[in-house]
Amino acid sequence: MAPPIPLLAVRGSDGTSLLCGPPQCEPHFAFQRDPRPSRCVTFSRDGTLFSWCNGQKVSVVKPSDGSTASSFELPKTALLGFSPLGSILVTWQPYSKTADSSQGDANLQLWDVASGQLIKALYQKKVDSWCPSWSEDEKICVRSVNNELHFYENNDFNAIANKLHMQKVSDFEVSPGGQPSKVAVYVPGSKGAPSFVRLYQYPVLGGPTAALANKSFFKADRVSMQWNRKATAVLVTASTEVDKTGASYYGEQTLHYLGVNGETALVQLPKNGPIYDVAWSPNSAEFCVVYGFMPAKATIFNLKCDPVFDFGTGPRNAAYYSPQGHILVLAGFGNLRGQMEVWDVKKYKQVSKPQAPDATYFSWCPDGEHVVTATCSPRLRVSNGFKIWHYTGSVLHQWDVEAGSELWEVQWQSFPDGCFPERPIKYQAAPSQLGTTQAPPTQAYRPPALRHLPATASSKLHEEEPPQNMRPAGEKVLSKSALKNQKKREAKKAAKQEAKSEPEPQSDSAPISNSQSEMSSGDPEMDKKIKNLKKKLKAIEELKEQQGAGKVLQKNQLEKMQKEEQLLKELSELQVTQ
Repeated sequence: MAPPIPLLAVRGSDGTSLLCGPPQCEPHFAFQRDPRPSRCVTFSRDGTLFSWCNGQKVSVVKPSDGSTASSFELPKTALLGFSPLGSILVTWQPYSKTADSSQGDANLQLWDVASGQLIKALYQKKVDSWCPSWSEDEKICVRSVNNELHFYENNDFNAIANKLHMQKVSDFEVSPGGQPSKVAVYVPGSKGAPSFVRLYQYPVLGGPTAALANKSFFKADRVSMQWNRKATAVLVTASTEVDKTGASYYGEQTLHYLGVNGETALVQLPKNGPIYDVAWSPNSAEFCVVYGFMPAKATIFNLKCDPVFDFGTGPRNAAYYSPQGHILVLAGFGNLRGQMEVWDVKKYKQVSKPQAPDATYFSWCPDGEHVVTATCSPRLRVSNGFKIWHYTGSVLHQWDVEAGSELWEVQWQSFPDGCFPERPIKYQAAPSQLGTTQAPPTQAYRPPALRHLPATASSKLHEEEPPQNMRPAGEKVLSKSALKNQKKREAKKAAKQEAKSEPEPQSDSAPISNSQSEMSSGDPEMDKKIKNLKKKLKAIEELKEQQGAGKVLQKNQLEKMQKEEQLLKELSELQVTQ
């Protein structure tokens, strides 16, 4: 049986339409375009339902034949969502008070899709975490209410089945997959206490001893939590609004790992700077991090948080795995030029390097063969439109809005896992009448004074790092502690070899014993100062060796290294006065 053809929903100032997926991208025969501008669109998780609100009503249709499943007179609806099995439609409209009711109307409503009946009306003032979270079998539903979590069972919203009694729960994330369901909970720090994330398995929610894993940390104004597909681990990106060191405009980020087996770790990133993106591989065994001051690095880590492959440096700030997990796209959108690097993650080989300038949106098609890039308003109000690409870099379809119109959103129809099998990766560009847009080779900026001179390594603004396999074939995978000890041994060995290679000082005087190896000035106070300075310089040398071995140094250690020149100057002045 041939796989289905995915649909693409297009929402803009000219209305809402459904297009048959790549490569034709023609209007869907069973859906009549709605000419009224829509506030929101969404597909159910299995793709069998499509809903949108056009400012007059909310409609739910079956994309397969265009038949109407249900309709609701909710003109102010601003957000839509389906439960995982598509049995419930969730609608949200901005909260407001009326003259008749100081409390206002319930603005979060849960509707039975089959009957069109209202199941429950709730209050949800904030847009953050507006939609309840379900387990994939809909046996558990979770809502955040007044900084605590309310659990409902089997879609019975008339009775709270369980509560997580914990003060100031700021965010949560329910695990994917079936039972037993797990939930990751974030509580921000206060009054000098650290922030923390805990993992619980429903229904055991009582106290810190019931937690599957617990990770506390400072420097967190907000967090982003991501479960892997198998629900065995969570990645937590902790961010601060302001970097107190002044090194970054984007604040400061750290990445933490929590496993349901209780293991936790701080993911060590070799390059300083912001964390732009974190993405789990669909195989749940590795994840990719894009980080560091531009040009940014991208590295794949395993579940031990050890680096597996480093993609080097480049103009990138996002990572996207294909739904099958066999292809990874590293891209630079927003304030970057839209360069995309398409990688075969099994062979760690680059497939193509297309470029999508001014793109504000990227998404994989469920078939794992095509992607869509779009320039949407209000992020950019000019050059609105979208392109359908083959991952080899070929542009298969391009659509630009007419003058005076805007594109607001594009969205692929979703499908259950396994609908589209993984296909062998091709390296030759797919045939296309629109051709390819491979990124031209870039040259480093050179100041005008150097442009008439031959290019040298010293004229580069930064060092470009090539991709490298961090775990060569046949090499034994070391634990974090073993890797740390190995780096220490290598640094110590390098220091000994350097000491042996230094020429011995020639002297006409008789050899002196080890106890008299330090020359005395005759002034005990000055000798003590010289000894202390040499001790500090030796410590700085050790820090340099550790940094060279890949260790991430603390702020106070970096400050100590910056004093090296001053200490050398003081030492030379003291030795001159001897």
